[in-house]
Amino acid sequence: MSGILEGKRVLITGVLMESSIAFHTAKLAQEQGAEIILTAFPRPTLTERIARKLPKPTKVIELDVTNDEHLGRLADIVGEELGGLDGVVHSIGFAPQDALGGNFLNTPFESVATAMHVSAYSLKSLTMACLPLMQNGGSVVGLTFDAQYAWPQYDWMGPAKAALEATSRYMARDLGKQNIRCNLISAGPLASMAAKSIPGFSELASVWDNRSPLEWDLKDPEPTGRGVVALLSDWFPKTTGEIIHVDGGLHAIGA
Repeated sequence: MSGILEGKRVLITGVLMESSIAFHTAKLAQEQGAEIILTAFPRPTLTERIARKLPKPTKVIELDVTNDEHLGRLADIVGEELGGLDGVVHSIGFAPQDALGGNFLNTPFESVATAMHVSAYSLKSLTMACLPLMQNGGSVVGLTFDAQYAWPQYDWMGPAKAALEATSRYMARDLGKQNIRCNLISAGPLASMAAKSIPGFSELASVWDNRSPLEWDLKDPEPTGRGVVALLSDWFPKTTGEIIHVDGGLHAIGA
């Protein structure tokens, strides 16, 4: 029986650790029949090492999404490897330390601008860099952390995720005529590399212990990876501009 991504070609960013959402997305995508290519920054060798744990070998290319030269050559490199693309996974987020951990009112604009560029604007720039390879349409899937709320310690990553969510909706509007769907998965907290960079992350994550209707496991990224793979597949052919929650249902609970 073929998988739901049989014959699909997918570019996946953000594979930094075996515990990352991006790694589990890559693993599931291969298991479901996709050919994949990974991007990495700032340490491609780290991603190459982690990629050896995937079911099949895959190429890793260096990509700084804030670097126009890197973005400009991306389509040629990926096209030579895969011929084209049917899906793009945006699993990129970064904020300087002074933009996190309770420093919201004192964060300088330079740090806010970095968070916005890397975490939100890059969804647009990455997609546009890949657009020449998506001649037959496709699916762009990003990852957010519910930006409806002000979370403990999350600070300027909250507005950055709100910008990411808005960016995805505008991209859905403008790319729909090319049969390209743009959606996000809103994931619950996970013990990932990104989480380790947030001071006081345990305080934020503890909300799930008390309020999540379904038991939430900080160490299990696979449910989120499954959500990403589902949106990459043809099983959501008319869904775009959407945010699918994979958070144990906490988004639906008031108190």
